[in-house]
Amino acid sequence: MRASTVPLEGHKVKITVEVEEEELSAVREDTVLRLTLEARLPGFRPGKVPRRVLEARLGRQTIRDQVVAEALPRYYEEAVEEQQLDVIAQPEIDVTSGKEDGPLVFDAVVEVRPQVEIPGYEGLVVTLPALEPTDEELDAQVDRLRDQFATLTDVERPAAAGDVLTLDVRVSRGGRPLPDLDVEDQTYELGSGNLAEGADVQLTGAKVGDIVAFATPASDGSELELKVLVKRVREKVLPAVDDAFASDASEFDTLAELRDDLRGRLRRTRRLQANMELRERAVEALIALVAEDVPASLVDHERDHLAASLAARLERQHIRLGEYLAATGRDEASLVAELAEQAARQVKADLALRALAAAESIEVDESDLDEEIVRLAGQAGHTPAEVRDAFEREGRLAGLRSDLRNAKALAWLVEHVGVEDDEGNPIDRSALLLEDAAQSGAPAAPDGADAEQAREAGGAARERSAGAERSAGAERSAGAERSAGAASGDARPGFAESGSEQGGVHVAAEELTS
Repeated sequence: MRASTVPLEGHKVKITVEVEEEELSAVREDTVLRLTLEARLPGFRPGKVPRRVLEARLGRQTIRDQVVAEALPRYYEEAVEEQQLDVIAQPEIDVTSGKEDGPLVFDAVVEVRPQVEIPGYEGLVVTLPALEPTDEELDAQVDRLRDQFATLTDVERPAAAGDVLTLDVRVSRGGRPLPDLDVEDQTYELGSGNLAEGADVQLTGAKVGDIVAFATPASDGSELELKVLVKRVREKVLPAVDDAFASDASEFDTLAELRDDLRGRLRRTRRLQANMELRERAVEALIALVAEDVPASLVDHERDHLAASLAARLERQHIRLGEYLAATGRDEASLVAELAEQAARQVKADLALRALAAAESIEVDESDLDEEIVRLAGQAGHTPAEVRDAFEREGRLAGLRSDLRNAKALAWLVEHVGVEDDEGNPIDRSALLLEDAAQSGAPAAPDGADAEQAREAGGAARERSAGAERSAGAERSAGAERSAGAASGDARPGFAESGSEQGGVHVAAEELTS
């Protein structure tokens, strides 16, 4: 077999393959054997048809057609491997000679993965949030803690943002009551947005005994009618910022000690956030260097993969696509556009990392591959041999090797990219390490409150990285639940209650049910 390639426009190449007649003899033997086993002729048992009878019955050209059909994919794959082509689509094959006899010659036009340019990657610099918390941020943390230890005092004035209301809620649709959504003695912080869409606007200015009626959209696109009885209005009284508050709210005796602890927690959170965003921003900076357009076939394939992943997640959560679209406030067209945008970004990131690996001669050896297979085997509950066999059988070993190479390229990028803060000051890499991880040289995993703050701090980076996956986020599902009516409330644990129920509520309650 002889193969040659000619580059074409649009990331395509033409492979010309020539196979001598002698080479086709093995294919012909395999083809005739297969046809013999498949043939069903009167007077002969299955698989026992003599070859001369088979050839006479089928005809010489029919057998030749079968030989060519079986030879094309075999020699095409050999040519791709010989020419070291990274094909990304199915080929268009045209047999130019040998359909009847003689050497088999065919052309295969196929799209290949482009090699992009990343000029200036050695000098990339990314900006990370400041690592040290400001006094204003520290004050905000103290105020959050004060809010948790606030007391509630009854007031006679109209309700304002931040007040805590006690409500009875009746829900109906088209005039038909929905008792399953009704709520008694709902505790709700006005302005939190956790009751129903439009509730905060309607309840602002309401007094005890008022019945507020309004409509709110449901998750299925219909409209719910709400009647809300205001049974109680209380304002929050925050504790004074002093040592007594610090002692009550924490294990510390003084306010200074409490602030020092909060500052340390904020510092650790900032460093965790910086480490999360460093990878994301480094990839974004690398992507920005790619000027070439990415192949539409790669984007389409990645978009379909993202769509399948989203569908699988929704199925696991027992959510229909229509329900999800209604909950997220989008239609199929906007979802597909978002998936396509995310796919284009991921394809460009893949090409950029491949280019970086090539530029820095980053390779994956057998030990890297063995280590990854062992890791995957542990996750899947199989032996490494079983996992390797599955990858080889499905032709996915090269893809796994490519993924590992990209991962090593990303590690190189994160290690070598320049880092500065929001004001343009260089950040020392050692400053990204947590104090308790400095000895080991790796960021330590947070626990307790630090872990929760770290998850919150890293949200933005994860959202940008997740892209279309952000569409299936829990925050929009929660929004759908809020839209469904008054079933969700904010119990606000930790409030110390004072005062008593105010009069005039029982009469209004009777009106609410009417």
